[in-house]
Amino acid sequence: MKEIKVESFSLDHTQVQAPHVRQAEVFHTPKGDVITKYDLRFTQPNQEIMPTGAVHALEHLLAGFLREELEGVIDLSPMGCRTGFYLIKLGQNTEGEIARALIKALGKVLAADEVPARSPIQCGNYRDLSLFGAQEYAKTVKQGLEDKY
Repeated sequence: MKEIKVESFSLDHTQVQAPHVRQAEVFHTPKGDVITKYDLRFTQPNQEIMPTGAVHALEHLLAGFLREELEGVIDLSPMGCRTGFYLIKLGQNTEGEIARALIKALGKVLAADEVPARSPIQCGNYRDLSLFGAQEYAKTVKQGLEDKY
């Protein structure tokens, strides 16, 4: 039986210094395309866990705002541990380029007056969205990333 390796399970989470952007994996398709997975860490693992309403609202907001800042975004997914997000994109950028795009997207989160796609037709859990929570984390993470990048 082939051993399956999950990249995030081999990361020493006690060494993470959030917030950060980390290139987690690079995949090469049989046709030669490059797909890159980035770890967008918002909070310190095992110390500060974002509430679901804030994570969910950030997911809705950043799904659009990151696509405005970066070409080739395939997906933005919240981490199950609720400490950040995975960004999957076609092509490869430096961590600094991703961080600067995230900083701009977080600025747009701070300026937002509503969470997009918050209806029972557009979302499977539309009642659990917190714009206030999303903006509180956006403010902290944006500042932390600006200090690093």
